[in-house]
Amino acid sequence: MTRALVTGGAGFLGRSLSERLVRDGYEVVVLDNLSSASPLGVAEGTEFIEGDVIDPPDIGGTFTHIYHFASPASPPRYLKDPIGTMRTGAEGTLHMLERAESDDAVITFASTSEIYGDPLEHPQQESYFGNVDITSPRACYDEAKRYAEALVHAFHRSGRHTKTRIVRVFNTYGPGMSPDDGRVVSNFLVQAINGQPMTIQGDGSQTRSFCYVDDLVEGIIRLSRSDVTLPVNLGNPNEITMLELADRVAEIAGDPGRIFTELPQSDPKVRQPDISRAVDLLDWRPVVDLVDGLAETHQYFKQVLAG
Repeated sequence: MTRALVTGGAGFLGRSLSERLVRDGYEVVVLDNLSSASPLGVAEGTEFIEGDVIDPPDIGGTFTHIYHFASPASPPRYLKDPIGTMRTGAEGTLHMLERAESDDAVITFASTSEIYGDPLEHPQQESYFGNVDITSPRACYDEAKRYAEALVHAFHRSGRHTKTRIVRVFNTYGPGMSPDDGRVVSNFLVQAINGQPMTIQGDGSQTRSFCYVDDLVEGIIRLSRSDVTLPVNLGNPNEITMLELADRVAEIAGDPGRIFTELPQSDPKVRQPDISRAVDLLDWRPVVDLVDGLAETHQYFKQVLAG
């Protein structure tokens, strides 16, 4: 039996990954402290253990795969607990690497496009070192992930554990997000559903590239089943401004208007993945169009908000 541990498996992305693993016949154990759980709850067919990767509980048996996805991922949540966020990236990743070493499991670590900071290279390739201000409030997340990546590489280079995979996750959206997630897709859709003006930070010219969650999970699965140990960008390379995103949401959910606020400190001006490595090594590319994905996510939020 293929047995997987998914840390952060009650969160938005971890839940979708767990659900897919169950469909693929895995025995799945979810470890999560429920600090940012999905409204959908833990995926059916999984064994749930409440706990924290910083001080993980004893979990019996042996795992063939570990998916280390524990960490708050939206700015409001990691800014609320910056020290805990950094400890999750540091101590939590060490504990999961040690467990992978003990079990001889493939460990797939969820890094982030945030390691590129406010990038001076565009689009961002995996070889780009990044432009991160370590004094900014959001550095707690950026640097936690950068440290964790370095730790994964240290285990691999030293020979302590070489079954390592690193996925750099770009902006992802879809069913399973929390209405108060704090990221722009959920913000815009929830505001539009509630008839409130969509809040645009800055002048709205900053860009992001949004990947539907099912596409991202497919890429994660392909990476974990490959022998690729280099970091791999996973995201949708179709870039869009925040003004354009607001227009797309308005077409689907109605147009409640716009209000503009100050751009947060160190907020990236551009974000677009170069996915050449994923295409070449994993034969992966996203297939869900933004409009279709937003429509699915809109229906999901309507149901969640209706109770």
